[in-house]
Amino acid sequence: MRAKTGLSNPYLHLLVTMVLWGSAFSSSKSVVDHVPPAVGAVLRFGGGAVALLIAILLFGDRRSAVSARDGWRAASVGVLGVFAYNGFFFWGLSLAPSLDAGILVPVVSPILTSAALLLTGKERAGAARVAGLAVGLVGAVIFFIGIGGSTEGGSSRLWGDLLFLLSAVCWAGYTLLGPRVLAGVDPLRATTYATCAGAFLLSLLAAPDVADVEWSALPAAVWLNTVYLAVGAAALANLLYYRGVGAVGPANASLMMFTVPVVNTLCSTLLLGESFGWLQGTGAVVLLIGAAIAATQGKIQARRVALAEQPSGDGELLSHRRAT
Repeated sequence: MRAKTGLSNPYLHLLVTMVLWGSAFSSSKSVVDHVPPAVGAVLRFGGGAVALLIAILLFGDRRSAVSARDGWRAASVGVLGVFAYNGFFFWGLSLAPSLDAGILVPVVSPILTSAALLLTGKERAGAARVAGLAVGLVGAVIFFIGIGGSTEGGSSRLWGDLLFLLSAVCWAGYTLLGPRVLAGVDPLRATTYATCAGAFLLSLLAAPDVADVEWSALPAAVWLNTVYLAVGAAALANLLYYRGVGAVGPANASLMMFTVPVVNTLCSTLLLGESFGWLQGTGAVVLLIGAAIAATQGKIQARRVALAEQPSGDGELLSHRRAT
């Protein structure tokens, strides 16, 4: 992997992106500890929508025009990738530790995407790919067996992790729809349209809970986390990811996604004091190994692919799609 030096190093951009995404799980958990899950989702993605709109004004390509049809199609995927995904995700955070979310969501979703592509015949079932999916499945089983025997969280943790699995299913579906629905739309604009549409639907879902929140009593940490999630994990992370992918190609960039569970584990254990037992830890490691094998098919692709040749989509969408 070749890279430039200094602040223009594309791998530095990608590493910063993964740190932002990995830390977003524990940061989101801190928010839903004080507000209902739906309200927490609106705070994050409503703010993210505003930040992305500002990013379009500052960094968007003013020469590129998006037709009304393409704009509506880009917004439509926000129903699945922003609204449904985050509805399940924030609900799960109210029941289970962010530590579990940071393992299940970024690792299971590319496994589900790969499995769907193989079952529909859109990708070839190579031995390494099948082996990776099988190993990942074994890891998921071990992980959930570990939850059943855990004394921390009880049944609520199990239900929360099942909601995280539904989030992963939504993201896999979003990933599969992305290339067809978002083709021809500038990535930043597509991300903005999807985020705005999803945030609007989340606001409708959260409307009944808004009056129950004691806004004046919310600690400053909640607002700081909200700003961090909106500006950092949404707008800035996506912009840096696009730069990184453009420089090193989606195949190499997707491999960086496997640092997200590591970052999340560090943040969740050090900042929130969360933990899981040795059996869950074993399952998490097996999951990561299986996902890595399935994503790389047993080897690292050194071939450089230009971003302009790839379908448009959300930064995280590209990450999960290229991980398959």
